[in-house]
Amino acid sequence: MADSSVAAEACVAIGAAQKQFEMYPAREIALGSTSVFRALPVRGRRLIGPWCFLDRFGPLSFTDGAPMDVATHPHIGLQTVSWLLDGEVVHKDSLECEEILRPGGVNVMTSGDAIAHAEHTPTDNTGRLDGVQLWTALPDEHRRREASFQHLPEVPSIEEPGGIIRVFSGAIGSAQSPAEHFSDLVGADLQVHKHAPLNLPLERVFEHAVFVLAGDCELEGQPLDQRVLYYLGTQRSELPLHSATGARVLLIGGPPFPETIL
Repeated sequence: MADSSVAAEACVAIGAAQKQFEMYPAREIALGSTSVFRALPVRGRRLIGPWCFLDRFGPLSFTDGAPMDVATHPHIGLQTVSWLLDGEVVHKDSLECEEILRPGGVNVMTSGDAIAHAEHTPTDNTGRLDGVQLWTALPDEHRRREASFQHLPEVPSIEEPGGIIRVFSGAIGSAQSPAEHFSDLVGADLQVHKHAPLNLPLERVFEHAVFVLAGDCELEGQPLDQRVLYYLGTQRSELPLHSATGARVLLIGGPPFPETIL
């Protein structure tokens, strides 16, 4: 429901009813002193399942300073999901939660009726930063729930001949993330080994998208570029990936979101 007094835009899910292969280049924006590549939302593609936001930051190396230095700011009506490939980020929020996120773990912050948080590079760090932050929209029945924060130091994974599947949200096969969500969804980091195809099972009713985080990767013989979001639509039962040198690929998805959000 749009309100002319609110500086927001109504977003309606326009999920496909069949397979798609659409390309959406990410755009570079400034986040404090750090540049990030925003892959979602983009013109023509506002939601993928409940996922409504995707920022890619890094990889970068540094010897001093704090490349991640996001001052305290509020959120309502959504969840933030933070995933690192390398480095460290400190989360602090108005619930007095404070955690250092490292690779292999995930932070999930449910803003609900309101929360404020800040994120920064800790003083004791590796001098590297590489990761993504995503948001999911909360359905109406949970949009005003009590705020909460969940830190998982390690997420479940599956090791296959073709790679390693790390599931930070939802489930793939036997790997079920304990992260709390309020819509059906999937979020995973796919590590594709070189010259060893990785064939991932998918939920056909989900719409999916992939985003290459590192390395080279092909999907059904189609090369995938970095800093591009590939929307795959629905009705896919598998995701066949191949890499010549090794790759990391982000997978997100879920049933087309049934509600209008701002």
